[in-house]
Amino acid sequence: MPGALLTDLYELNMAASYLRRGMEGPATFSLFVRRLPQNRGFLVAAGLEPCLEFLERFGFEDEDLRYLADELGYDDEVVEAFRELRFTGDVWAVPEGRIVFADEPLLEITAPIAVAQLVETYLLNQITFQTTIASKAARVRMAARDRALVDFAFRRTQGADAAMAVARTTAMVGFVATSNVEAARRYGLTASGTMAHSYVQSFPTEADAFRAFAEDFPDRTVFLVDTYDTPNGVKTAIEVIRRLGLENSSRLGIRLDSGDLDELSRAARTILDRAGLSKVRILASGGLDENDVDRLVAAGAPIDAFGIGTKMGVSADAPYLDSVYKLVEYEGRPVLKLSEDKATEPGRKQVFRGPEGDLIGLRDEPPPPGTEPLLVPVMSGGVRTEPPRPLDLARRLFETDLVRVPEEAKRVHDPIPLRPRFTPALRELTDRTRSLALQRAGVVD
Repeated sequence: MPGALLTDLYELNMAASYLRRGMEGPATFSLFVRRLPQNRGFLVAAGLEPCLEFLERFGFEDEDLRYLADELGYDDEVVEAFRELRFTGDVWAVPEGRIVFADEPLLEITAPIAVAQLVETYLLNQITFQTTIASKAARVRMAARDRALVDFAFRRTQGADAAMAVARTTAMVGFVATSNVEAARRYGLTASGTMAHSYVQSFPTEADAFRAFAEDFPDRTVFLVDTYDTPNGVKTAIEVIRRLGLENSSRLGIRLDSGDLDELSRAARTILDRAGLSKVRILASGGLDENDVDRLVAAGAPIDAFGIGTKMGVSADAPYLDSVYKLVEYEGRPVLKLSEDKATEPGRKQVFRGPEGDLIGLRDEPPPPGTEPLLVPVMSGGVRTEPPRPLDLARRLFETDLVRVPEEAKRVHDPIPLRPRFTPALRELTDRTRSLALQRAGVVD
């Protein structure tokens, strides 16, 4: 499990300074995304679960403290203060799977300021990456309409931990399976896999390879038919199916991994149907993203399922989010930042979702009529408010929210995101806090 040293050095420097000066008051930080990437009409909240696990176990080990003293030069007083730190704060967050927009807090924590500062890096790391991938995968899901999707990203993700997160977040938005066996085991997902071209090449003939695979896995045979000549590969698969009497198997398929997938899938479907094998499914893969899937589905290509890997697993067109973690209150005093293009709003917040769109307001103000608060308490006093939520619940939340998203925000091409508005209470607090901040800074407003 990750430890307290998974942070940036400047977080440690600030925490040490707070501790030296006895600054132990409660601080509230808000984590949100300033603006959406191009071609994103919405985001899917993800990454909360590993954050809560981290906060539950937060603390410095003896080895960590020795490193801080011996290598980074922190004095004994600070090292001993670090030794005592635990996360004893509160967390409000948008549950995983829910759809959010720019400026809306995904998570807010309130804790003694040194601890609240130290956990920033890990929280941003997890929520930023997993929300990025969940949002990309959701676009593929929308493009696929009713076609099945399988996560093929493991071999191209930027590290094994990333691959685990990709498998989990793609399941959250409706992918039906993953090629990642460890992720399938850990998260209770369906593992899916076929064969590689190397398998076909290692046998004397394509027919020998197909026959061997079908004999070994008769209940889940998918033939990779494009190693040499795709139409001929389909015919060879048919011969093997007939020879082994697999015509009535419910899990037969062929996989297309190269070439003009529209043209090849139509040719393959025709060959299969003429052979009386209309139940054999066609899976397509090969560097696909939501634009490719949208084009194929819109054209009516007879593809039953898509294997989606590289471009989804790294969110190739938008590999990061403009996510931030900003102090909004300290010791009960609302604070804000006035930097050009990076200004923030003060106070603990809530997002109210209603038929007229989203409102960002103050956490303690009553919900406007007909609205639903998005942020819920997930930790109190350093303890979870409920057991870890199952992945199925995140998937159901996503499905429910997706139906309500405006159509222009769901478009694969040129989506228009919803822009949340501020409640009058938040606008008033922002104006008042801005004036006080300028006065403290000696600036005439």
